[in-house]
Amino acid sequence: MWQVAMDWSRQREWMWGTQVRGGTGIGAEVVARTGIGPVGFADTMVITEWDPPRRCVVRHTGRIVRGLGIFEVTGSGQQTEFRWTERLQLPWPLSGRLGRWMVVPPARWGLDASLRRLARLL
Repeated sequence: MWQVAMDWSRQREWMWGTQVRGGTGIGAEVVARTGIGPVGFADTMVITEWDPPRRCVVRHTGRIVRGLGIFEVTGSGQQTEFRWTERLQLPWPLSGRLGRWMVVPPARWGLDASLRRLARLL
């Protein structure tokens, strides 16, 4: 599971609307282009924790997305679980009540759809 989930170049196979490239290990840079067609943005990140095959934490450093992304694999065998958590600080005006109403539902849908695609891939 770890090998598929943390292979940045393969994330486009399961992560909805995203193409990723980057290195591995603490301090490595990762860049994701998130969007559909010509509409999108670069999501720059730095790996702050790297503990294969269990945990990777990235710090989002871009102008649009800031905060932490956490990828974790727990358990083993049939009881293996993959967790993907985003703790983001969105810029104004997206950080306000209206922005959260506009951003959170589609973001949650995209994360859920991506995790379903990952499950099928695995």
